[in-house]
Amino acid sequence: MASAPRVRFAPSPTGYLHIGGARTALFNYLYAKRHGGVFILRIEDTDQERSTPESVKAILDGLTWLGIDWDEGPGKEGPAAPYFQTQRLDLYKQYADQLLAEGKAYRCYCTREEIEARRSAVEKATGKPGTYKYEGTCRERKDVPEGRSAVIRFKMPSQEGEVTFHDKALGPITKAYSDLDDWVMLRADGIPLYNYGCVIDDHTMDITLVGRGQEHVNSTFPQLMLYQALGWKPPEFAHFPLILGPDREKLSKRKHPEADVMLHKRNGILPEALLNFVVRLGWSHGNDEVISREQMVEWFDFDHVGTTSGVWNPEKLLWLNQQWLKLLAPAVVASTLADFLVAKGVQIKAGDPRLERVVMAFRERAKTQQEMADMALKYFQHGVTLEEKAAAKHLTAESKPLLAQVREQAATLSPWSAAALDDVVKKVSEQAAVGMGKVAQPVRVAVTGGTVSPGIGETLELLGREESLFRLDAALARIG
Repeated sequence: MASAPRVRFAPSPTGYLHIGGARTALFNYLYAKRHGGVFILRIEDTDQERSTPESVKAILDGLTWLGIDWDEGPGKEGPAAPYFQTQRLDLYKQYADQLLAEGKAYRCYCTREEIEARRSAVEKATGKPGTYKYEGTCRERKDVPEGRSAVIRFKMPSQEGEVTFHDKALGPITKAYSDLDDWVMLRADGIPLYNYGCVIDDHTMDITLVGRGQEHVNSTFPQLMLYQALGWKPPEFAHFPLILGPDREKLSKRKHPEADVMLHKRNGILPEALLNFVVRLGWSHGNDEVISREQMVEWFDFDHVGTTSGVWNPEKLLWLNQQWLKLLAPAVVASTLADFLVAKGVQIKAGDPRLERVVMAFRERAKTQQEMADMALKYFQHGVTLEEKAAAKHLTAESKPLLAQVREQAATLSPWSAAALDDVVKKVSEQAAVGMGKVAQPVRVAVTGGTVSPGIGETLELLGREESLFRLDAALARIG
């Protein structure tokens, strides 16, 4: 029986959790959970300018909000600790020294300026940008130039050959040795470059599957050569399609604000909806659109990971969010709704029973929690501003006695409930021999200022006895 998989998500802190990174984390998480494995979070923090404590926290916060919980990683130390690359520098040096001693790597003293000058000359001569390959200038060098530091380069085999791997999402992929150059493993300051650091980390952490974006396909070949040089069995690989913005360009921090996971939280998107949306950007299960986390774990496999780029569709995200506003228990939605109301100046705390009533009242209309808070705002303020057109039509001498009757009968109600309030409106309309709309609409305008709201009993219940009676009195006084 195969051992449980160990998969990882290894982001570089850049200020926020990117949507593409969130999907990579999700796919790896789902694979691990489906097969009873371990999901590991490793932070590739070697870019000292961007890898600040705040940037790391942004990744942890984003994953936590989405509910993509790691089994090992920061705050959950396991056998593969530490989980920050800057805390593993001795390990990178150890294996670099081994490769140097075995003649499988060498020190390169070429300066950055020399490399760039040669690159520019080659590209100018060929007219083909991006085709320069390091010439191996220091490959057999024996002298040590005074005053120069050295990077460590991997020594590619000199003979003809090719490297092949079977991608669990893309199938077999091959590249010739001649397409690869002697790539830099370790900078002069001991900081590993991506292709080197991730191999050392993945092996020493016993990673069995590496899932990442298609932009890393070409990185797999030099990594496989390093596994071979060290005599290690490589993990399996799966590469996921790109995510494009609405403009069909790669979703990027510079061009697309929606690339920031936490922006969607601030906009009132539920984590369940964003996960549902993100998982469908590159994976599908038949015609299913609304997919729960439990279903994702049950159904996920790499056979149904697509090969073409997914395109960001803001309308689809809003549609999914509305479905989840209706699907989730009102208490779940209410648990975070208070934050949006507080931001609008409402004095309310999580757990207030009115929050669930707001969810029930507006989840059929609102597409986000932000919209829900906007719709509910007038129910938490004292008094209301009337829409003049609505008031002129519905707050009239004809409607005044109906309003007065509703006010009188509602004042004595106990408990103050939507059902009982609906009964009051029904009773008043029957006594006056008019349709319920002739009673409910003036009441609605009186207490909300306009002609659109949830059911009248629901509306009055949400406002509460004191505020409802205050607004009815104000409307009656206006009619005169």
